[in-house]
Amino acid sequence: MSHYDSTFTHLAELFSALSDPTRLRIIYVLLDGERNVGQIAAQLGTTESAVSHQLRGLRQMRLVRSRKEGRQVFYALDDNHVAELYSLGLDHVNHG
Repeated sequence: MSHYDSTFTHLAELFSALSDPTRLRIIYVLLDGERNVGQIAAQLGTTESAVSHQLRGLRQMRLVRSRKEGRQVFYALDDNHVAELYSLGLDHVNHG
């Protein structure tokens, strides 16, 4: 596999990770800053189990990062690129 093939594969995986509405809702919540699973679930009106499942995938794709504080785990967007991708996608959808 060439360097370009590998890059395209990773890019496709990124867009696949962003193709789930629940994951996008989690990213939307995290745009306002760090949250724990319970806070995210409450804001989305869903279960902590469902949120944890989606966060695992987002973490594997390096879209979110986690930080432990005692027994609590807090999640945040991994970097500004994630917010930019979300914003660009939203702008595109709202444009037409």
